[in-house]
Amino acid sequence: MNTIVFNLADTQYPARLRQRLGSAAPPELTALGNPAFLSQPMTALFCSARCPGGTILSAYDQAAHWRDTGRCVISGFHSSVEKECLRILLRGSQPVIICPARSIPTRPPPEWRAPMSEGRLLLLSFFKDGPRRPTTETAQRRNTLVAALADDVYIPYASPGGHLQPLLQVIKLWAIPVIPPPPPREPVTPRQ
Repeated sequence: MNTIVFNLADTQYPARLRQRLGSAAPPELTALGNPAFLSQPMTALFCSARCPGGTILSAYDQAAHWRDTGRCVISGFHSSVEKECLRILLRGSQPVIICPARSIPTRPPPEWRAPMSEGRLLLLSFFKDGPRRPTTETAQRRNTLVAALADDVYIPYASPGGHLQPLLQVIKLWAIPVIPPPPPREPVTPRQ
């Protein structure tokens, strides 16, 4: 599978990025996989690295719901909760868009290969040749890109004062609907 590079003048370049980001829209996007997903409705997933247990379980339930209903989900899938949601999503047949906070890996992880060959996974980055490792700055830029592409956003947990707080302001400014998280689910305790 070959990488595809879209520039601002390409017809496949997402119009929503131009609308929401204006002159800050990335001049190029690099994609590996099925670029048709960029034109369909999608939900962005963001979750802080540290998250209460009941909220984690609710996030997994939401990922299973998306998987079962065929919803396209876009995320960096970087935090541990996001990674587990990705594992749940990859067991389905719905589209998934992964946006790393770095260039697209030359060798995708083994668990991504089957969904990619089946045409239900897209890797998307605004970095063509680097960096090779994500940084706080590239993660923030990536999160803004993900939010700009989304029709709605799901944030199971955002740490007060954490890295997602500035993104929440941008989401509010763009009037992107935020899916309210369900009340935290209590973990099941084994019988004595």
